[in-house]
Amino acid sequence: MSKKAFIFDLDGVVVDTAKFHFVAWQRLAASLDINFTEVENEQLKGVSRVRSLEKILAWGGKTIDAATFDSKLIEKNQEYLEMVETLTQTDILPGVHEFLLRLRSSGQPIALGSASKNARPILKKLGIYDLFDAIVDGTDVTKAKPDPEVFIKACQLLDMPAQNAIVFEDSIAGVQAANNAGMISIGLGDPENLKEADAVFSSFTEMPADYQEQLLKKVKK
Repeated sequence: MSKKAFIFDLDGVVVDTAKFHFVAWQRLAASLDINFTEVENEQLKGVSRVRSLEKILAWGGKTIDAATFDSKLIEKNQEYLEMVETLTQTDILPGVHEFLLRLRSSGQPIALGSASKNARPILKKLGIYDLFDAIVDGTDVTKAKPDPEVFIKACQLLDMPAQNAIVFEDSIAGVQAANNAGMISIGLGDPENLKEADAVFSSFTEMPADYQEQLLKKVKK
């Protein structure tokens, strides 16, 4: 059987921790008297923590000193991690666990490619850490999506060429990163938002039963 590198984003693909980010960012914004809604939150998907706070400050027309900036980031992350502690295997998004198990049983190489700096503890909380052959997260890269660095590193760790990689993403920046690397991009979410992806599904449960086999034959156009 031919092999492909299967690379998964974390937030919004494997687990919905985006809701935790939203609550934590909203609280931080409120502490600075900045209005923060789901519209703004959508624009932070796949964006680094530092860049996210920079964007929030710009939206609110606020400036803060470097020490406050750093302390706000620490505060936000602590709130987020407290919410992450509540995660269990039941929080894995529908169809993902089964998809990973099928890949594992057929010997396909699997990697995580995420901007999150908390990817490893989250995967352990979900009980699926050992299903991944490689993990590349925010602690391993210096360039944010749509730069493809995170996915290229994942391919290097799997010893697979980029053209033989399939990326599952829920963000526009993530889809663009996969496309920039010449990888097949599968979007999870709104088809209108993710129209640059090679294919889009609302969830893994929407994929045909033989989709894994279809992907093994798929070639980037």
